[in-house]
Amino acid sequence: MVVGLIDYKAGNLGSVENALARLGAATRIVDRPERLAGLDRAIFPGVGEARAAMEALRERGLDRALAALSRSATPLLGICIGCQVLLGRSEERDTECLGIIAGTSRRFPPAPGLKIPQIGWNQVYHRGRHALFRGIPDGASFYFDHSYYPEPASAEAWVAETDYGVRFASALARGSVVAVQFHPEKSGRWGLALLANFLAWRAEAS
Repeated sequence: MVVGLIDYKAGNLGSVENALARLGAATRIVDRPERLAGLDRAIFPGVGEARAAMEALRERGLDRALAALSRSATPLLGICIGCQVLLGRSEERDTECLGIIAGTSRRFPPAPGLKIPQIGWNQVYHRGRHALFRGIPDGASFYFDHSYYPEPASAEAWVAETDYGVRFASALARGSVVAVQFHPEKSGRWGLALLANFLAWRAEAS
């Protein structure tokens, strides 16, 4: 199995690559559209800022290529900023994003006792809604590092949730696309389990 890692100049490619190697998956760095051809899976890893990520994708022609991939049966996983830019818009510098999943990435509102960004472990409640969480306990903890959170337009896209001052969607899904706001590659046992589920998942085209 070959998994493409989307390179947008700021992604946490090394950590994701190492996690996939532990699961026996080969990886290919995707820095131009033609390198998406023939992949079994693709992952949009995430650190950084929405505007910069979108500028890098557009500069390389990967915005259109990812939109096309999302309409196929090739599974695509977005992580952290890779989750946020799958939505239509981000409040971070008022950025137009990919629009693969309808919705908006919003900044956390101030809340007593909570620091922004959220950095550290928090619980994810999935209620068994999606194969991505097969075998993972409801309420298992995953590692987060973010100031913005995804707000999908449709409740159907909302497959897991987390509370940090507000209750937000910490995992999304539409067709062959899934996305998580946390970092599975930094989340120990359950993060590896989630990545293994992604590698085994049989998706349907949108």
